[in-house]
Amino acid sequence: MNILVINAGSSSLKYQVYNMDNEEVLAAGRVERIGMDTAILTHEPVGKSEVREVTPILEHTTAIRKVLDMLVHAEHGVFKSIEEIDAVGHRVVHGGDSFSGSVLVTEEVKKEIKRLFDIAPLHNPASMLGIAAVELNMPGVPNVAVFDTAFHQTMDPVAFRYAIPNVLYRKHRIRRYGFHGTSHQYVSERAAKFIGRPIEELKIITCHVGNGVSCTAILNGKSVDTSMGMTPLEGLMMGTRSGDLDPAIVPFAMDKEDLSLTEVNFMLNKHSGLQAISGGSSDMREVTEAMLAGDANSKLAFDMFTYRIRKYIGAYAAALDGVDAIVFTAGVGENSVEVREAVCSKLNFLGVELDSERNKTGRGFEKRISTDASKVEVLVIPTNEELVIANDTYRITTK
Repeated sequence: MNILVINAGSSSLKYQVYNMDNEEVLAAGRVERIGMDTAILTHEPVGKSEVREVTPILEHTTAIRKVLDMLVHAEHGVFKSIEEIDAVGHRVVHGGDSFSGSVLVTEEVKKEIKRLFDIAPLHNPASMLGIAAVELNMPGVPNVAVFDTAFHQTMDPVAFRYAIPNVLYRKHRIRRYGFHGTSHQYVSERAAKFIGRPIEELKIITCHVGNGVSCTAILNGKSVDTSMGMTPLEGLMMGTRSGDLDPAIVPFAMDKEDLSLTEVNFMLNKHSGLQAISGGSSDMREVTEAMLAGDANSKLAFDMFTYRIRKYIGAYAAALDGVDAIVFTAGVGENSVEVREAVCSKLNFLGVELDSERNKTGRGFEKRISTDASKVEVLVIPTNEELVIANDTYRITTK
């Protein structure tokens, strides 16, 4: 069975194709700058040369058609016919409290995804564009929605409720939802296998550290708390997002700088975080390089970033009443020796002992970076959200 996985953004689209008989990736790629005459399609078929094409792509329907054309291309394709694709899995960021797992896309499911546009205006509309584009280009092929929020639906109200008037929760479902759920689920399950213990008896803190950053406390395989909130803005400092801040800052900044709601929301999501503190870069590689070269702003950005991750780990160790494993994943978590070292260096009170040599060696594979004597396993587990989506799509469409 062949599964196409789609991750649609407002002006971009990423894809992977899996043969589920052996979970083999057949092809991957992305479409960037959708809506422009100079859109870029990058196609990477396994075992063949990468293809890069600059072409007008003005909306998602055309983007999907271009991807499908490439998948059946005589030279660059991996299929003879589109009919060889059996199902399509879609990453949908926000499922609210309506979805505690992945679901087959129906008219009712689409209505619920649209209802959540108000609380996920940057993400859910893009997901719907991807679903609609596939339905137009591949009529009759089943679509499955896989939600970033679903894994966190096991949280108790003590963790997901905010201390605001009850009417706001009852009428508008204002609560913590959490995100990066497919990543946290995947790496926690892989961590249990790496350690060689049932996940049902483990206390794990997973740190998804990329341009977006979140931590999750996982007890016996279930999410019990997570750092992102009603939207992905809450929690840790990120590439361009502020993370936690005093909510009174919002009206204060609006008044002092004459900002609209749209402008202050854009500021907190797109012009804050590492980018704001470092003075220009949201890329941890560039921030680290500048810090090591002596730039004071970059050092402050780095220190704030790692300090906040360390604080959340401490908080979640308290929430779990202990911790068996800490897992780093995503672009920064998997690749930044400096970030992992800075975070772990002051977790000795938990029994964490980092092995500096293990921390420095190798990338792209699962590894232990704590010492053999460490009371807490510290692991690096490369995430694979696309495989989670493919597996859920396979499970649902073969029932």
